[in-house]
Amino acid sequence: MEPIQKKKLYQSVLDRLIETIASKEFPPGSKLPSERELMAMIGVGRPSIREAMLTLQQMGLIRISHGERARVVKPTPEAIIDQISAAMIMLLADNPQGLEDLKSARIMIEVGLARLAATSATANDIRFLDECIKEMQARQGDSAAFVAADMRFHEILAGISGNSLIAAAVSGMLVWLTRFKQDMVVVKGAEQVTIEEHKLILDAIRNKDAEAAGASMQRHLSRANALYSNYT
Repeated sequence: MEPIQKKKLYQSVLDRLIETIASKEFPPGSKLPSERELMAMIGVGRPSIREAMLTLQQMGLIRISHGERARVVKPTPEAIIDQISAAMIMLLADNPQGLEDLKSARIMIEVGLARLAATSATANDIRFLDECIKEMQARQGDSAAFVAADMRFHEILAGISGNSLIAAAVSGMLVWLTRFKQDMVVVKGAEQVTIEEHKLILDAIRNKDAEAAGASMQRHLSRANALYSNYT
């Protein structure tokens, strides 16, 4: 039987502060008490308060500005994904299986999103997706701009779901994967193939054909996954 691990003092302070934020005692936009006030309220020294506050900032729950009291911020899916991005990229760089798992997860999510878009995309959604494809066509030969337009297509597709958490997760996955994307210009004709695959996805969405949209996305991502590999 494992012995019970004693919490460090700052962790107890952290738990207390998270409880007060979660209970709306300090709602988003409000300022936390000063370090001196927190020391008196909780009954601990300055080092424990400072370590807990820095952890809260790393968690994206507060913003600390020089010379001002810490301010509570409203967590958003985008902010949460952003908080873990650097750590995720490091993890993927050291773990080939992690990269394979990420590519697999992307297929599972985006195939479903393509199917959903075929039943719920508006005329404006379709227009925005079409504009992305036109931008990809115009940016052939400019790898960075081409990939940016490609990513935007997938981000818009995720946004059609109306689920902000899924949209943020897809955006995060695209950023993480881009770190491991080989230069497409080394593969002759790859950009045009990518454009044609996006056209097939969009045509299926425009025709409200969920099966074709999902199948087209499956083929596109299965081929595109070969462009991602662990390298530095």
